[in-house]
Amino acid sequence: MAHTIPSPTATPSNCIGLATLFTALLWLGGCASTPQPPTLALQAAEQAIAGAERANVADYASVELSAARDKLSAAKSAVQAEKMLLAQRLAQEARADAELASARAEVAKARVVNEQMQKGTDTLKLEMKRKTGEQ
Repeated sequence: MAHTIPSPTATPSNCIGLATLFTALLWLGGCASTPQPPTLALQAAEQAIAGAERANVADYASVELSAARDKLSAAKSAVQAEKMLLAQRLAQEARADAELASARAEVAKARVVNEQMQKGTDTLKLEMKRKTGEQ
């Protein structure tokens, strides 16, 4: 008894089935490759901004803090528009701006303390000269 193997001839129903399978795979691949929202980057930016606000950074670096807030808002808008790569970049920039604001504020605060110490030192020097009779 001889068994025959069917020939792989393309029939219209086979082509439709293959086309449907191919389309379904492309669709699933498209869904799988959609980037996820940059949740961690957004949270990091929010935390950096909140930390800067708690440290009263706006008194010393309001431009940078404002830029951070604007970029965070733009990042959230980009998420709503499903532009995840743009949202990621903007969230990272917002965090960097908030950290820059904090750093600039720390420098400004240190400068103020340094100036106060210098004034105190100058006052002490004058007092010492006056007590010793030097002019």
